[in-house]
Amino acid sequence: MTDDTGDLERRIGSQWLNRIGIIAMLIGASYFLKYAFENGWIGPAGRVAIGLLAGIGVVLWSERFRRKSYVAFSYSLKAVGIGVLYLSLWAAFQLYHLIPSGVAFAAMVIVTASTAALALAQDAEILAALALVGGFITPALVSTGENHQIVLFSYVALLDVAMLVMLAYRPWRRLLTGSFIGTVLMYVGWYSAFYTNDQFATTWFFATVFMLIFATAPLVIDTRMAASPQGSQALIVVSLLNAAVYFIQVLILFDTPQLRPHRAWVAVGLAAIYIVIGRALVPKVQREGEDRLNRVLLLLHIGIAVGLLTVAIPLKMSGHWITLGWLVEAAVLFWIGLRARTHFIRVLALLSLGLGLVRLLTIDNWATERLLFNERFGLYLVAIAVLAFMVAMLRNEMENPTVRLLAGAGVVAINLLALIALCWEVDAYWERLIQAAKPTAAGEGLPGAWREVRSMRIARDFSYSAVWMAYGAALMVVGFWKKLAFLRWQAIVLIGATILKVFIYDVSALDRVYRIVSFVALGGLLLAISFLYQRDVLKLRDRAEAAEANR
Repeated sequence: MTDDTGDLERRIGSQWLNRIGIIAMLIGASYFLKYAFENGWIGPAGRVAIGLLAGIGVVLWSERFRRKSYVAFSYSLKAVGIGVLYLSLWAAFQLYHLIPSGVAFAAMVIVTASTAALALAQDAEILAALALVGGFITPALVSTGENHQIVLFSYVALLDVAMLVMLAYRPWRRLLTGSFIGTVLMYVGWYSAFYTNDQFATTWFFATVFMLIFATAPLVIDTRMAASPQGSQALIVVSLLNAAVYFIQVLILFDTPQLRPHRAWVAVGLAAIYIVIGRALVPKVQREGEDRLNRVLLLLHIGIAVGLLTVAIPLKMSGHWITLGWLVEAAVLFWIGLRARTHFIRVLALLSLGLGLVRLLTIDNWATERLLFNERFGLYLVAIAVLAFMVAMLRNEMENPTVRLLAGAGVVAINLLALIALCWEVDAYWERLIQAAKPTAAGEGLPGAWREVRSMRIARDFSYSAVWMAYGAALMVVGFWKKLAFLRWQAIVLIGATILKVFIYDVSALDRVYRIVSFVALGGLLLAISFLYQRDVLKLRDRAEAAEANR
């Protein structure tokens, strides 16, 4: 109890009272200066000189505390002194107009550079953060309300490069986030106030420069010094936001009739940049001790590149070409993922495949004029080919249960797509005939025309049953031929669905002739399949007996 009380007493006496005393001194001095200013004892030049001297004096005085191991207190004093220096220079320019903007700007840059040098010399992240904040507020402090785009953005770019160089030698990853936020705020502030279309080229150039600076951060920074959660998060978050913010800028800058068609190519170019950076990260991934963070960064860069390519497709293409692009992208990504043995790329391939299939099934269902030889059926064939390619690529990994499950889902999806495509062709064929037979005006012959339309609809419904039976029979034949139980089970399910349709719908909706044909065809198919099973073509009975004997 006594030790704790003594420790608290020492802390209050040595730290708290000291800091309160310094604050009281600063407040008292500020009141004195305010009183002196109000009574005209000190003119504008004197006020600025006092501020500059006071700022420098506090920074120098803080070194005494640092040498006595009062490090945190020393940095607090340095923060006060550096802040006084910035405010004094701002007052000299904005309030009293004692110096031009160029001189004020140069002086603030010197303060920022000196603070950064002090941070490196003393290995003090807090001072580096002060230098960064001071560097970004400098343009605002010396602003004249005029448009100086090239000077402003060149300065911000140099500030970002200096930050990147600093981070190459110090593990201060949170500064990366601060620099990125400061750059975005500077850009947005300037854009909202000054941008016009005639500045497009310069603006896009600097936006690209900013993007490249932050995109190269994972290559420049030694990630072995970024082992902390904050350091890892900073690299990951900035890498992701950098691509997103830049692409949003591109969408905004290119939002004119002349430039809009080029947005897709910018997305492709940006994707290529991230692929190159990802490729450059591979040696870092292979180094001992760097695997985890750099592997995440590598996968993130690949994911960003794939995302940009996926977005580029609808930006450049239209209609079914979007679906085609996503399907082809899925096949290429899946092949790359298997060759590189990267699970993440395969997941991206499946996402791209999902986008293509969803669009194929929900949007790309336009009317066609020709049976089978049309763009819609061709698009379904491409989707089937992509799925078949992906399933075939998995043949060497079938010992993995997850891979077997994916391959099985792919085979089922192939058969479903084929069946849907055939049903669409049946529908398109009969719909053209129905539309041509429909009466268009009142008059004689209307009852006969409607009877013809009804007959065609009945024929269409029967055609669906015929397609299902034929496809089920084909699956069963292939299943017996290749001795694939999985295909045979799919055939049984499809034939079961056909049985339900024939007994529930066809028996009541179809005319007598179609009803007879449906039942006879279905009965013949079922008898044929039953005969094959009874003959035990696949030796299923022998296998069952052998399994029973082994129990």
